[in-house]
Amino acid sequence: MAAAGPLRFKSNYAVSRRMEPFYTGGRVQVSRDGTAMFCPCGTRLNVMDVETGARLHSLEQDDQEDITAFALSPDDEILVTGSRALLLKQWNWRESKCVRTWKAVHVAPVASMAFDSTSTLLASGGCDSTIKIWDMIKQYCTHNLKGSSGVVHLVEFHPDISRLQLFSSSMDYKIRIWDLNTSKCIAALDGHFSAVTSLAFAADGDTLISSGRDKICMVWNLETRESKRTVPIYESVEAAVLLPEKGDFSQLGVKKQGLHFLTAGSKGVLKIWEVATAACVYTQPVPFEPVESKEEASEHSLTQCMLVPERNEIVTVSVEHNIVLYDAQTLQLRKQLAGYNDEVLDVKFLGPGDSHIVVATNSPQLKVFELATSHCQILYGHTETVLALDVFRKGLMFVSCSKDKSIRLWRMNKGGRVVCVAQGLGHAHGVGAVSCSRMKESFMVTSSQDCTIKVWNIPESLISKAKAALISSPETLHAQVTERGHDKDINSVAVSPNDKLIATGSQDRLAKLWSCSDCSLLGVFTGHKRGIWCVQFSPVDQILATSSADGTLKLWGLQDFSCLKTFEGHDASVLKVIFVSRGTQLLSSGSDGLLKLWTIKTNECVKTLDGHEDKIWGLHSNKQDDMVVTASSDSSITLWKDVTEIEQEEAQAKQEEQIMKEQELSNLLHEKRYLKALGLAISLDRPHTVLTVVKAILKESDGRKHLEENIARLRKDQKEAVLAFLVTWNTNSRNCHEAQAVIETLLKHEAPDSLLQYSGIKSAVESLLPYTERHFQRLSRLLQASMFIDFMWQNMRLADTSQQEDMTL
Repeated sequence: MAAAGPLRFKSNYAVSRRMEPFYTGGRVQVSRDGTAMFCPCGTRLNVMDVETGARLHSLEQDDQEDITAFALSPDDEILVTGSRALLLKQWNWRESKCVRTWKAVHVAPVASMAFDSTSTLLASGGCDSTIKIWDMIKQYCTHNLKGSSGVVHLVEFHPDISRLQLFSSSMDYKIRIWDLNTSKCIAALDGHFSAVTSLAFAADGDTLISSGRDKICMVWNLETRESKRTVPIYESVEAAVLLPEKGDFSQLGVKKQGLHFLTAGSKGVLKIWEVATAACVYTQPVPFEPVESKEEASEHSLTQCMLVPERNEIVTVSVEHNIVLYDAQTLQLRKQLAGYNDEVLDVKFLGPGDSHIVVATNSPQLKVFELATSHCQILYGHTETVLALDVFRKGLMFVSCSKDKSIRLWRMNKGGRVVCVAQGLGHAHGVGAVSCSRMKESFMVTSSQDCTIKVWNIPESLISKAKAALISSPETLHAQVTERGHDKDINSVAVSPNDKLIATGSQDRLAKLWSCSDCSLLGVFTGHKRGIWCVQFSPVDQILATSSADGTLKLWGLQDFSCLKTFEGHDASVLKVIFVSRGTQLLSSGSDGLLKLWTIKTNECVKTLDGHEDKIWGLHSNKQDDMVVTASSDSSITLWKDVTEIEQEEAQAKQEEQIMKEQELSNLLHEKRYLKALGLAISLDRPHTVLTVVKAILKESDGRKHLEENIARLRKDQKEAVLAFLVTWNTNSRNCHEAQAVIETLLKHEAPDSLLQYSGIKSAVESLLPYTERHFQRLSRLLQASMFIDFMWQNMRLADTSQQEDMTL
């Protein structure tokens, strides 16, 4: 303990990073320079930094209506969004400013948008079957093209601007060519039997490739306006991208000169096709099994694909909202960003230096995020939702358990790549909780809705093979011990720090303690009024912490199973609890989205943190004990940094600064440098100290004159502060003379117009008037009383004189 330095209680955590959904569907666009990515997310358009995966800006519609379409001009300067409110907005996207709003003139929302190659014309295709063309410089609608059938979901200008042609596609699956000189449809390319999803123009300007959901791509001759070739793709195609003719794509099967294009679609696999022979020359290898049935393949389906020449990358977008960047020459994965996580059910730090986090979302896939780059690895294996995770002490191996009744053991190699090394089957229902051995990578314990707990041994040979990367497919694990533990679902399981005990917490309101070797029952913890959500062993004491749906946390002694402490403060179910500060504090998360930090010794809730809008299912601390990660049903993951030391240092620095300033103030008063003393007292925001300085000035000979000089030399903001202070002084009869002296000075030296510009002048005058009246009334009464005494004294003197005169007579 001593080696780790002095123990400090934590007092606060601050959000250091929030990983929120940034893409919820729709077309994604990348800027021409390849630095920014534009992702629609409901009412917002998020501008993401491609390199770091961080959100740079968020362009939000004032009307809170969903964005239905957007387009960025080829020169990266103009961004236009269209919303359900039938308005078009032009943005200065680098500064998140809307520079212009105009009516879309469509009578239904805009479904598609495109700029021409000069960035001066914008086409908008509507759900009302019309296409409008806008002159972005002169700011008016130049064309209204009618004749499409149903929603116009695709608009594209011919890259050669001298041709002045627009291509569009709508619900009748035809590709219409519009001559913008005559505003007429000059041709309709008819060949697809389902929605046309993309158009790609060859460099010669006379060849067009169209892709469709009818599982074909068509090659068109734009001179004759006839089909040259139909390429069967055998899957619903969402995008076709022409490969540049100059690049070296030999690693992708491109051996000959001529046109080649890349397709992305329902199977989730990128393929390269040769136009001349209609042959597939390359199919991308993937981590999952490509399946033939569309229903099964839907989770891997790609919805978009584009080439970013500046980065030499191919970007794909999947139906699961994952954005993947590949090297254009080799299709090697460079980066993957997860746009949307759905409900996050669990999260744990991963990697030797907690460089990654592993996340279980409401899906069969696991996501591993590299925190430095936001690169996301997607792990396939489970067939139903992953419910819980746990990581071994070294941080390289972890276990996941799922609704599919299985558990899987994963290992991260030195390069950060994660592979599945083993899987275990045996539970009769979904596996809801898992805990790893704490000493070494030797076993794990699972619990399930089938009310049983199972202990799974990990053979030494498996660990050796995993380290040497010799495992090609997951090995099978078998449970060594199975025990029926509770009468209802077991929500949580934990292994003790010495690997000898197991604790379980169940919906039946009981927590139980088991021997790890044979799963024999050692004792029962009774006391919670509702189901137990989480059990956790203390890292230093023989204590178990439990959290429950009754809104309380309890600490139990492992010797006699008695309840040692109860922590009350949550107004909702407490879903997770962990020990922090070397076992001296607890951190708990609730179903109301709140985190609470507790000090065990005092039973006190030190801090309540509001970081989520829904249930916090995941809560984990890193090995350094200075970071915490939380995951919630609100689809967000939050990283919290322990700021106790920073705040204490700041408070100490502030205190030292105050002491220095007070010493300086004392010196200034002693040296009778009143102007500096006034300025310093005002900067310290000390009304009483300012009053002391004013009193010191007034005590001087010719004090009024000195006060006037000093007040007149103050800045306007300082005078405003003094005005606010004197309102307080004026409420006390002891200090009213100083307050009135300052008021007199202000009224003398400030014109009424400038006084009216003072902030808070109205409330100051309203507060000053009643007290000033009261002071004057008191002075009037005092004056009257003094005059009466004077009158009495004069009368007494007169009486005395007349008596003396009588005596002389």
